[in-house]
Amino acid sequence: MGWVPDNIIEELRGSHQLGIFMRVATTPALHLWFGVNDMPIGFDSIDPTGTVYLGGGRLQGIPTLEILVNGTSDSVEFSVSGIDPETGSKMIDSLPAVRGAEVHMGITTLDQYFQPMSSIIPLWPGTASHIGEASSPVQSGQGATLTLSLAVASGNETRSRPSRSLWSSAHQKAISPTDRFCDQTTRLARGVQPIWPVYN
Repeated sequence: MGWVPDNIIEELRGSHQLGIFMRVATTPALHLWFGVNDMPIGFDSIDPTGTVYLGGGRLQGIPTLEILVNGTSDSVEFSVSGIDPETGSKMIDSLPAVRGAEVHMGITTLDQYFQPMSSIIPLWPGTASHIGEASSPVQSGQGATLTLSLAVASGNETRSRPSRSLWSSAHQKAISPTDRFCDQTTRLARGVQPIWPVYN
């Protein structure tokens, strides 16, 4: 038996029901799975005594999960939509601090009675970065709804803003007014090969 139990591998080879689970190590921890009922189960080697994973509803889509490679990590967002503004406001106010919390995604297959066939098999670790909220335009006769999201980065990167793609002369002079090191970076960005000064 390896990382994934043999019976799960065999089930995945045919027509199967897949359970996808998310655990966020906040205080208290959030346990969520993408299904319609609450399910008592545990992450293998993470919370082996088990707990109850709350049903988060039907999964419409899951972002591509990437791992940390050469110091570069990707950030993905998990979102819940269709929440009325009052409920959404209460949810945001009651959320524990998420920044830096460990996030684990895992799977297992479900049998014909929609019961898990094993403990949750951990597949992807991440680090929670920040929550977000968005409201879609409202048409006449419709109620306003919110979409709440959780940004999660692979590895331990938790930047809420992307890093700068270009460090300009103005940025450098704000730190050191007499430093001319970045004076030619705008020409580099346009593909021009600058002539660098020779200092004797």
